[in-house]
Amino acid sequence: MTTQANELAVDVRGLRKQYGDVTAVDGIDLEIRTGEVFGLLGPNGAGKSTTVEILQGNRGRDAGEVLVLGSDPATGTRAWRSRVGIVWQDESAPAELTVGETVRHFARYYPRPRDPEEVIGLVGLEAKADSRIKALSGGQRRRLDVALGVIGDPELLLLDEPTTGFDPAARRQFWDLIRKLAGEGTTILLTTHYLEEAENLADRLAIVAKGRVVAEGEPAALRERHGTGATVEWTEPDGTPRAEHTDTPTKVVAELMHRYDGEIPGLLVTRPTLEDVYLRLTGQEDVR
Repeated sequence: MTTQANELAVDVRGLRKQYGDVTAVDGIDLEIRTGEVFGLLGPNGAGKSTTVEILQGNRGRDAGEVLVLGSDPATGTRAWRSRVGIVWQDESAPAELTVGETVRHFARYYPRPRDPEEVIGLVGLEAKADSRIKALSGGQRRRLDVALGVIGDPELLLLDEPTTGFDPAARRQFWDLIRKLAGEGTTILLTTHYLEEAENLADRLAIVAKGRVVAEGEPAALRERHGTGATVEWTEPDGTPRAEHTDTPTKVVAELMHRYDGEIPGLLVTRPTLEDVYLRLTGQEDVR
C-alpha cells in the first residue's frame, strides 16, 4: 500500500469483485484523503454500490488491497465499525418509532455517540422529534437516515445515492447538511447520479464505468482535461444564427470582433460541463 496511508481515510488497490460471469468491480484504485468529500460517479451497474459495500465491510472482495481508516474492512473489529457511518439508498428506521426514540436507540450501539438531541438538531428534525417515522415526508426520512449514519460520530461517512427522490429544495438543504459535516472534519464518500450535486459538494471525483475508474480529479480539472473544446455562437447581420465548435474560442471571438462594429450580436461561448465529460467518459454521450 502507499507510504502516505496515514494521510488517507481510504486506500484501495486493484479491487475486484465478480458475481458469477459478471465482473462488478474490475481493478479499481482509490485514494480518499482524510477530511475531504469524495464523489464516486457512474451509471447503474458500474460497481459503485458494490465498492461502497466492500469499504464498509458488508461484502467480501475477490482480489485487491483495501485499507479504510487504517484497517482491512474484511477483518474490521466492532471498534473499527463504530468509526464508519453509512447511509444506504433504502430506509432503515422502524416506521412505528418516533424520531427521538430511533436516534436514542441507535446511539446505544456506539461506544462514544454524539448527543441524540444534538444530532436531531443537526439534521433539522427538532420539530419532528416526537413524530412517528411513518408520518414523515420522504425528505424528512432521508434526514433521519443521515442522523442514524452520524450518531456514532464517525470519522468516515459513506453516502450511497443520498438524495434520490428529493425535490430541489430538499436537495439543497441536504447539501448544506453535508457541508456542515465536512466542515466538522468528517471524511465523506458520496455516490450520486446528480452531476450538479457532485460538482457542488465534492473536493475530488472518480468516474467509474464497467467496474473501472476512467477519470479522477477535481471537478474543474476533469472538465479541463476531458472536455472537448468550446462552442461559440453568434448571430449574422441577416439574423441567421451561427455556431462553431473549436479548441480556440478566443481566436474565433477575436476574428468576429474584426467583422462587427461594436458588440457581436448573440455572442455566447460555452464550454463542456461536467455532465458532458461524464457522458462521454461513460459511453453515454448520445444517450440524452
